[in-house]
Amino acid sequence: MHVRRSTLFALLVATLMPLFFSGCCFRYSFTDASVPEDIKTVSIDQFPNYAPLATPTLSQAFTEALRDFFLTQTNLQLVRENGDIQLEGEITGYSTTPVAIQGNETAAQNRLKVTVNVRFTNTKDETQNFESPFTGQSDYSADLSLTDVEEELLDDINQQLVQDIFNRGFSNW
Repeated sequence: MHVRRSTLFALLVATLMPLFFSGCCFRYSFTDASVPEDIKTVSIDQFPNYAPLATPTLSQAFTEALRDFFLTQTNLQLVRENGDIQLEGEITGYSTTPVAIQGNETAAQNRLKVTVNVRFTNTKDETQNFESPFTGQSDYSADLSLTDVEEELLDDINQQLVQDIFNRGFSNW
């Protein structure tokens, strides 16, 4: 059996390329957000839940999502208090509303919305300080009970909120 060298080489490259790139990690972002070099620490207070009808675990879940993001996506050290960046606030809104109305005037989908008010303090550059509400939302089929999908929806919403807060604090827009 005679195999041409070019075919053998192409087969070898095709086999080894996935192994070569499996250890590589490409990171991309659609924002120009970056943490300035003089910022070394972040403190994130517990975000209490003041929204009526919200699940009791929302405060803990949101606060942990925010802390996890800063620990895993930045080089900042999480400190208990007085960080170079200080985040505090409260959960102010939690609602579900119908969105895609069908011909028979029933909802095909519902939308869960969560609003948090955030106070962002940059101790190194006070011009970057802000207080602002952020809202995240996620849709789900009206055929499902909110309690059946709530945890998954809140995971998605918390990730949206955390990304929006980070982008607002570290992007120049």
